[in-house]
Amino acid sequence: NHPKSVTMNATTLPLANDTPLCYSIRSPPFMYPRTNTSVYFSSIFSTLGLSSNLIAFIVLLKSFQQTQSRSRFTFLIFLGGLVVTDFMGLLVTGSIVMSFYVTHFNWRLLDPNCHLCNFMGMSMVFYGLCPLLLGATMAVERFIGINHPFARYNSMPKRQKLSMVLMVWLIAGTIALLPLTGIGSYHIQMPGSWCFFNISSKGKDQVFSLLFSLTGLMSIAVSFMLNTVSFVTLIKVCCGQQRNQRRRDHEVEMMIQLLLIMVIASICWCPLLVYIAQTVLSKSPLQYKYLLLWLRFATCNQILDPWVYILFRRAVLKRIYPRFNWSRASFSSQYPSFDDNIRRFTRPSITSPLDQDATGRAQK
Repeated sequence: NHPKSVTMNATTLPLANDTPLCYSIRSPPFMYPRTNTSVYFSSIFSTLGLSSNLIAFIVLLKSFQQTQSRSRFTFLIFLGGLVVTDFMGLLVTGSIVMSFYVTHFNWRLLDPNCHLCNFMGMSMVFYGLCPLLLGATMAVERFIGINHPFARYNSMPKRQKLSMVLMVWLIAGTIALLPLTGIGSYHIQMPGSWCFFNISSKGKDQVFSLLFSLTGLMSIAVSFMLNTVSFVTLIKVCCGQQRNQRRRDHEVEMMIQLLLIMVIASICWCPLLVYIAQTVLSKSPLQYKYLLLWLRFATCNQILDPWVYILFRRAVLKRIYPRFNWSRASFSSQYPSFDDNIRRFTRPSITSPLDQDATGRAQK
């Protein structure tokens, strides 16, 4: 008698000495209850995610044509890289998963040399790490732009800033290729519809599991620290005591979007990353129900990211609340105690960099 949990049919294709690596731990086909939950989840999430990212990409193209601000153009480059990454991640991994549920193909027969399994495993790692690394890179870019407005970085050509997105993809791709060199390994995962690296506390599998988990967690931590500093600095400028200040609507808009991207990434990815690290360090057996649950949480990140830019733009917010004046002067008049509280909370010992920038421009 088979238990209710997912078990593999070891009698159909017994393991041999020449068994490919991706089937050495779990060998398909698997015996699992035929439910439509996974099919519906995969189809709905893939369709919703692809359409959302496509809409966001169209909106970004229009913004590229209209923007004249150098800092905003750089931010849009990173957002474009994030949208393209999320779209391709859903397209590649979703196509393989949906093909399995539609055809119920046998991995051992279709992919005897593990090429497809390795490709899907690399895709899962690459498209998983890219949004987190891009989020950290965007946080660094905004930190420099807000806290060090005169830095040489801000005058870099647009092509060099585009190369930063390519560098993030290169780093994520390098990490994804490590299992092919022996540091970690990609294996078929239950219920047999996907491949991922082997989450284990043994040998090089442990090294790669911790590398993936800690890279993601460190990216989120860097985003949190730098975005917090940038947000406080921006509040100082928007609610400062100086009268001669440049309007920083674009900076506020970008900061809000970046904070939302960070919050969404933290909520969606931290459970999976923490679970992987906890499983490896505690040497506990892998619970597939939790792995699949947290993986679905992580998938939500690729769906929610594009809606941050689609919805949280000044043009959209003004349509939602047209009577509200988004200028600082009007906001202060409506909420007079807000400025006093902010000044008391963010009163600096020295003038912030953006204040110095604003004062210099006003004097000129």
